[in-house]
Amino acid sequence: MSHGPLPYQAIDEAIAIGQFRGRVQVNGTLHERLFDITIATSVPVALVSVKTAPRILAPVREIAADFHEDILRFRTMIRDTAVSCELWLRSRHGTWRFFRIVSDQLIELDRNGTPLAGKSASGC
Repeated sequence: MSHGPLPYQAIDEAIAIGQFRGRVQVNGTLHERLFDITIATSVPVALVSVKTAPRILAPVREIAADFHEDILRFRTMIRDTAVSCELWLRSRHGTWRFFRIVSDQLIELDRNGTPLAGKSASGC
């Protein structure tokens, strides 16, 4: 499912959010890029895809369905515990949600990358 072009405001905000976690590198403007920004911290390094979500408050299972292609792209990458693959979603009104993509689930995170209690969905 395509969610249209990424607004520059979302990337700018994502960079600012990411800077609280570590050093941020923007990964260019190529349409085929695997992720949008990298956050370098001690461990884990975060590879982040920033997207616009039309239904930001949807249940995690619906988010997983709506962003299936993005999630699948991360799951096909080589995995290591030192790398966190993350999907950051922004509504058009500026509300954010953050998810870590693991082998068979999405784990909802706070802005600092810490998992939120009870906020994950298996089988995604």
